[in-house]
Amino acid sequence: MTDKQPCVLVVDDEAPVREMLREYLGGHGFTVHVASGGESMREALATTVPDVVLLDITMPGEDGLSLARYLREHFDVGIVMVTASGEVVDRIIGLEIGADDYIANPFDPRELLARLKSVLRRTRRAPVDATPTANTATRRVRVGTCTLDLDARRLIGANGEDIPITAMEFDLLNVFISRPNRVLSRDDILDLTQNRDWNPYDRSVDIRIARLRRKIEADPSKPELIRTVRGSGYVFVPG
Repeated sequence: MTDKQPCVLVVDDEAPVREMLREYLGGHGFTVHVASGGESMREALATTVPDVVLLDITMPGEDGLSLARYLREHFDVGIVMVTASGEVVDRIIGLEIGADDYIANPFDPRELLARLKSVLRRTRRAPVDATPTANTATRRVRVGTCTLDLDARRLIGANGEDIPITAMEFDLLNVFISRPNRVLSRDDILDLTQNRDWNPYDRSVDIRIARLRRKIEADPSKPELIRTVRGSGYVFVPG
């Protein structure tokens, strides 16, 4: 991880919230930029690409879900979504789009800070153009026709192309490849990925596995690498 001061872009239509987060996060080591909506978010991104974007879902006009989709398609940034308390559907859609984490509003700023730091730890990558030396050889693992670069936290396709992968998807895939042919329950997955804030009884784990399958399986509707074991969980079978 680099020692560079982390940068967060706060996208929220409420000015008091933006200013509170600017002051709080700025006082805890972050460079903070703010935006009131989609247009100002794009203007901010044209100047500086942050490490992580804190994105409110419930904004007038272009909502947070469409902005998250735009971010995931165009930028390699962490995304933490702010959802209304109890809005499970919004949370699930956000995860499907590719958000790295979420927090329900109203929230404790200390919890938000912890979540931002957690996403940063998972998303900050080693420079992809660094030339490995004999003592720092890149660790790569075959995953079907893809390759997972453990040091650069990259998923590489059969033709050498980068396949976008979120921090949580990387952590999940890393858990599977390090435990081949072992059935993992949802509870195991929560423990091993250290994401105890996920609820094993909601769809968070299943959603991320479905997204991984679309990236690594030849036919995601008939998965051969990450297989479902009915009533038990999932198993990774190396291709």
